[in-house]
Amino acid sequence: MKDGSKPKVLIARQVPQEVEEWIGRHCEYSKWEGSGDIPRSELLKQLGDVDGLLINREKIDGELLDAAPKLKIVANISVGYNNFDIGEMQARKVLGTHTPNVLDDTVADLVFGLMLSTARRLCELDRYVKAGRWNETVTPDLFGMDVHHQTLGIIGMGRIGRALAQRGKWGFDMNILYHNRSRHPEAEQRFDARYCTLEELLQRSDFVVLLAPLSPQTVNLMSGREFGLMKRSAVFISASRGETVDEEALVEALREGRILGAGLDVYRKEPIPPDHPLLRFKNVVTLPHLGSATTRTRLAMARMAAENLLIGLKREIPPQCVPELKHLVL
Repeated sequence: MKDGSKPKVLIARQVPQEVEEWIGRHCEYSKWEGSGDIPRSELLKQLGDVDGLLINREKIDGELLDAAPKLKIVANISVGYNNFDIGEMQARKVLGTHTPNVLDDTVADLVFGLMLSTARRLCELDRYVKAGRWNETVTPDLFGMDVHHQTLGIIGMGRIGRALAQRGKWGFDMNILYHNRSRHPEAEQRFDARYCTLEELLQRSDFVVLLAPLSPQTVNLMSGREFGLMKRSAVFISASRGETVDEEALVEALREGRILGAGLDVYRKEPIPPDHPLLRFKNVVTLPHLGSATTRTRLAMARMAAENLLIGLKREIPPQCVPELKHLVL
């Protein structure tokens, strides 16, 4: 700060103690002490004199910015930043940062775990053993499908997509197809990945993995038509954003047996309501949006977000400033 005082920061998401202490050496700060995400109403109350905000997922829109007249930067502990209203942030000259790259391998591990769990019915068989049913005859209706040597279709060949392709190609000798906004020569060379239309990918893949970022063009990217193009023996995996999937169409495809199963880490409404029909299918593996949730990766993400925050408070360009807002400090 120009007058020598420390900037004021709100830590609105739980972070590791060492990250909190590091912020405390450079800033005055307050933090959300409750469990889970901070309620919107409580967040708005605490923003009046805040210079910096460390958060994840909460919508940064006109209402929030009106409640935070001194706000200079919002640091997302997330690779995605679709919670940023870019136009409002540009108008108020508020920087925004995210945490790309650091979580790529961790998320790819989880996606592959979803593939294995769904295909080999691991969660269902775990319940079978714990219910004391091991002495029963294991009939073919409990058998799963192979993952090795199958065709993996990746929608969105970004960093996580390439990490997934590496695991599929070199770990499981899979045939890699991909669909992306543009071709990716590196993926084609390293993993023998073949670029194709979305329709061809859906028709040929044994595993369809959706990793496309959320944008107006990708809302409901997977809908009734797309599920109808998939093989009846295929598995759908979603680790993108919930809005990219028409969940009613997915439920219908599963109910009618038009696809074999699904593995999900993201949903249109989070937490997913306990009465949601997707939770009733034994051939659907559901996780609570924890793609990056390992101790090491979450620590690295929190550190990166905190470093971005401090750099932005100096009105310098943070390394992970979102592209649409970099010009605010040029």
